Amino acid sequence: MNENLNNNLEFYINLPVHKVRLEDLYAKDSHFKNLPSDWCVLVADIKGSTFAVSNNQHNEVNLAATGCIVAVLNSLKKAKKNRVPYFFGGDGATFLIPNSYKEELLEVLQLQKEHVKSQWNLELIVGDLDMKSVYQKGFQVQVARIKLNSYLQIPVVLGSGLKFAEDQIKKTISPEKTNALESKAPDLNGMECRWQKISPPSSKKSIVCLLVYCQDEPNQRKTYQDVFSELTRVFGDLSCRQPISIPKLKLDATFDKIKREMLATIGRYSYRFIIQKLLETYFGKLYFRYSKDGRRYLKSIEALSETVMIDGLINTIITGNADQMKVFVAYLDQLEADSKIIYGVHITHSSIMSCYVEDRQSEHAHFIDGTEGGYTKAAEMLKTKFH
Repeated sequence: MNENLNNNLEFYINLPVHKVRLEDLYAKDSHFKNLPSDWCVLVADIKGSTFAVSNNQHNEVNLAATGCIVAVLNSLKKAKKNRVPYFFGGDGATFLIPNSYKEELLEVLQLQKEHVKSQWNLELIVGDLDMKSVYQKGFQVQVARIKLNSYLQIPVVLGSGLKFAEDQIKKTISPEKTNALESKAPDLNGMECRWQKISPPSSKKSIVCLLVYCQDEPNQRKTYQDVFSELTRVFGDLSCRQPISIPKLKLDATFDKIKREMLATIGRYSYRFIIQKLLETYFGKLYFRYSKDGRRYLKSIEALSETVMIDGLINTIITGNADQMKVFVAYLDQLEADSKIIYGVHITHSSIMSCYVEDRQSEHAHFIDGTEGGYTKAAEMLKTKFH
């Protein structure tokens, strides 16, 4: 029994890493493994994110979501526990975790909840649902790992169980509930947000935030395979539709940008923090321009930008021109007319990036969203189509 428990704790890190295209990952059911029943879904979601975005708080919503991931990963690292699958959603984050991690990580997210409330007056809903409950309702959660490039590996979820769990948690958890200790603060060490808005690689292209959901579980794998195949046909492979490019990356040394990062990470004014970040930003520009390590770091940012997340839905941010979008939206409209999918899309002029930097040489992650609402706007469109 103990051996089985240990095996389940290491379920995700022991999954084979597939080095194939996304459309090819969906070619075989054997690529996906059932999430153990002694795991659970952990959700942190900004309540009223659509209103907050319309009230010019998109950056704050985005940083609150990034902070959830940073706080959880820092907690796991400190406790020397295994990394777990997570999904960034623009206005929240979802984690798949062993039940034995739950108490600790719920407290971590409660701390982040208090932090978000005190800094930006945003309500963070935090809750969990065990996989036994998900499976009892007849939903699936199958997981695979894929290596998208030489730097980046991501989890891929097949099935509607995660969507069901998120909906249940959001319905049943009160945003006012809190169990965290006021004397504590979340550990957000490594979170950075000092990049300017990032234009598309070409002036003829736009940034596209896309959500696609196949509600029919038996046909989900084949449907998503077809969608990714069409994405590749119309826009090119992942590198071709990558919205982040090295020439467009520029550090922002303005006081407002550093102030936002300061409040997002330490939650208070600190002259030491401001001076340190001003110096880091100024010398960082020289480091990225003239240092071999700096240029390598910039290159790895492009590769480590998390522009596709698959949590049972396809969540992806890409770049494309108007003609490409016309062709692809017509394809999505036909799938939707045939009741195979529902989708939401938001097209904008640039993207924003928040980061988690453990080590500039090897350990860093970059969370990408579109401006003017990004994924939140695409989700707003998607929600109108559920039935």
